[in-house]
Amino acid sequence: MYKKSLLLLLLFANLAFSQNELALIPKPTDIKLGEGNFVLNKKTVIQADENLFEAKYLQQAIKERTGLDLKIGLNSKSNNKISFIQMDPIRFKPKFDSEGYISINTNEGKYSLYIKKNEIQFSQINSVGNFYGIQTLLQLIPFQKNEEIKLPCLNIEDQPKYAWRGMHLDCSRHFFPKEFIKKYIDYLAMYKFNTFHWHLTDDQGWRIEIKKYPKLTEVGAWRNGSMIGRYDDQKFDDKRYGGFYTQDEIKEIVKYATERHITVVPEIEMPGHALAALAAYPEYSCTGGPFEVGKIWGVYDDVFCPKDETFTFLENILTEVIALFPSEYIHIGGDECPKTRWKVCPHCQKRMKDENLKDEHELQSYFIQRIEKFVNSKGRKIIGWDEILEGGLAPNAAVMSWRGTEGGIAAAKQKHYVVMSPGSHCYFDHYQDEPKNEPIAIGGFTSVEKVYAFNPTPKELTSEEAKYILGAQANVWSEYILSPEHVEYMVFPRMAALSEVLWGTSNPEKYLDFKNRLIQHFKIYDVKGINYSKAILK
Repeated sequence: MYKKSLLLLLLFANLAFSQNELALIPKPTDIKLGEGNFVLNKKTVIQADENLFEAKYLQQAIKERTGLDLKIGLNSKSNNKISFIQMDPIRFKPKFDSEGYISINTNEGKYSLYIKKNEIQFSQINSVGNFYGIQTLLQLIPFQKNEEIKLPCLNIEDQPKYAWRGMHLDCSRHFFPKEFIKKYIDYLAMYKFNTFHWHLTDDQGWRIEIKKYPKLTEVGAWRNGSMIGRYDDQKFDDKRYGGFYTQDEIKEIVKYATERHITVVPEIEMPGHALAALAAYPEYSCTGGPFEVGKIWGVYDDVFCPKDETFTFLENILTEVIALFPSEYIHIGGDECPKTRWKVCPHCQKRMKDENLKDEHELQSYFIQRIEKFVNSKGRKIIGWDEILEGGLAPNAAVMSWRGTEGGIAAAKQKHYVVMSPGSHCYFDHYQDEPKNEPIAIGGFTSVEKVYAFNPTPKELTSEEAKYILGAQANVWSEYILSPEHVEYMVFPRMAALSEVLWGTSNPEKYLDFKNRLIQHFKIYDVKGINYSKAILK
């Protein structure tokens, strides 16, 4: 009761602020308030093709908020309408790099939103601009069942700074059902994220159906117990735990995300974090097993053995993965791969000798480069955690820098694309308040204010090197996150802070301004039934 009263007091305290500054997140690049209002009512018409997804999306969202069921049609002569106008696409043709891949082009998200007294007008290059404009408009429309909603006249010119604006979710340690994955994608869409990094395989569970290797899900998707409580307690239950996504479910989720202009990047871990796969197919290990799917959180010594049969196995898996996911990048992990087994494995030592590799780090580089050649042959690129830098980086690989920003800086200086994801600012499995007030987390402390202070482009880079920073993402590892409600608690409201960072309009010196806007979003969370942290109210 106390927290609810405090929230109401804060909302009233911010009333004067909200009259002058709209509670938009991420804050638009440029916004100018005009005179008067547009009146949204039952006579308002959405002027668009009835089959346009964005028009139907807007229609449904307005109905959910206000109860108004607006008509969609191209031939409306209404003087109270919402319309979509196409910008000249010739000026914004995609640019291709020397390898034939689309270069960074944040014009893709460029849009204008004009609210006039008799018309709301979206202007955009393509449908993604429409969608982002809609997200901005929806933040102006209250959840209020009313026959008439007044919206302020304004002009917004807006576009994102970074091309990769991502959120990650680990579904290996704990499995989250298909319907929640869709809800998670909706959360990303709300704040204009455009990349969902889906962590599908690890030591503790294999979550993607591979038709050629059915035991990956028959065996690898299930473990015979899980850790309970803190890692140091070393306590376990004996409950069989698991689950996986069928290929039909994955197709459904990818389509759902694509409609919302979100790219799903799958992660298939290799050469380490492979115990669930090896439990199903131990012949691709160094020792031959037997193994069981991991119960303990952490890193295991048993990893994929870099012999020819293993590469055939992984290439067959990746062939099915690539067919399911149209993303330019396929994430192949590459992190935390102990060399313990490789050092004493005859296959590995022979491979090192045959390939003239000086140590096991170079063997890992050989492994990654061989996988990269295969993925490139399918018209895709690989991205991996920053350990793929060790022993020499694969020629066309992108790097996801998690152990600080150093790996990302090194990769950018070598002219490789980088996604920044340092644990210091982007690990949303960390505490966001004092641990005594929070559910168990893996450790660390990452507050909303700390996320908002993050700068994805390190000062150590020259302006030319900085061009290789694709963007950033937050990671949600699920060792201690057992339910969808707990996922929500860990990402809200921190993801709102990251969205503004990646849009390019954050200003750490004006954190209070952002905080005031964010608090007003709590009402949206309440109406949507989102479980969120209120730590910033303390």
